[in-house]
Amino acid sequence: MHLQVKQANIGYQTTLISNANAEAKLGDVCLLIGNNGVGKTTLIKSILHQISLRSGEIVINGKNVKKFSVKEIAEQIAVVFSKSVVPQHYTVEDLISLGKYIYYPFYFELKEEDRKEVTHIIEELDLTQYQHTLLKNLSDGNLQKAFIGRAITQNSPVIILDEPTTHLDEKNKIIILKTLRKLAKEQNKLILFSSHDWRLAKEFADKIWYIKDNQLYSGIVEDILIQNEELTTTSLFQMSENFIAPHISAPQVYKEMLYSLLQKNFQKDLSAFHFDLQNHFWVITKDNTKQQCQSFEEIIDFIGNIH
Repeated sequence: MHLQVKQANIGYQTTLISNANAEAKLGDVCLLIGNNGVGKTTLIKSILHQISLRSGEIVINGKNVKKFSVKEIAEQIAVVFSKSVVPQHYTVEDLISLGKYIYYPFYFELKEEDRKEVTHIIEELDLTQYQHTLLKNLSDGNLQKAFIGRAITQNSPVIILDEPTTHLDEKNKIIILKTLRKLAKEQNKLILFSSHDWRLAKEFADKIWYIKDNQLYSGIVEDILIQNEELTTTSLFQMSENFIAPHISAPQVYKEMLYSLLQKNFQKDLSAFHFDLQNHFWVITKDNTKQQCQSFEEIIDFIGNIH
C-alpha cells in the first residue's frame, strides 16, 4: 500500500478531521472532495508534512512522512497548489523543465532525454504553441496546465493536485483529466486531486476521499456516492420549498436540464405532470391534457399558462 492515513487527527489549533483512516495505492486516481473550509488543503499539507498531525500518522510506502527529508518528500510527491507563485521571467518550457530540479544540482543543464520528455509533456497538455511564452502572458487555464506539466515532469510516484481544474474550460479540463488518468494507469502513478465537483468521480476517479462533518469517508467511487446521497442529488440547491418535481422520462442529461429549468422557474407542485422525450419533442401530459413542445422555452410558456 503506497499512501495510508491512520487514525489521524488533522488540523492546526483545532481538529478539522477526526480519526481519519484512508488508503490509496499506485495506479489509483483518487478524488478528494468536500465543501470549502472542511480541511481538503490541510489534509494535503499534512501528507506533505508541511503541517504536523495532532495525532495519528500518515505513511508513504511504509515510512512515516515525518521521517522524510524535504528532498525525499519531493522524490515521492509532486504537488500543484491552486495558488502558486509565478516566476516572472520563466517560459512554459522553463517551468515544466523545473520539475527535474530534484535530480540535478542547483544550476543544471537538461540531458537530451529529459528535453524530449519535457517536449512530449508540452504536446500532451496541448501547450506547444505556448512553449516559449512567458508565464505572465498566459491565460489562467494555460498557466495551470503548465504547473501541472511541471509536476508530471518530476516523475514522482505520487502526484497531488489542489483544485487542478478550477480555471480550465471544458476542453482543457478533459485534456488534464485524461492525461492524469493515463499517467496513473500506464506509469503506475497515484493521483490525488481535490475538487468541489463530485461528477468528475464517475468518469475519472477510482476512489473518493470525502470530508464531511469532521470525518473522512473513503472507498471505491460508487460505494461512497451511494452511501452519501447528497452527492448525487439532481440539483445542487433548491430554489423553492414549494417545488415538487414531475415525472420525467428522458436520457439523463435531458432529465437534469429539464429538472433544473422547472425548479428555477416554478414554485409549485408539478407532480401531476409527466414529461416524455420522444423524437426530439417533449410530450407533456397532465390529466386529460397533452401538449407537445420542441424547446425548453415552449415548455416554460406552456407550464406557465396551464396553472
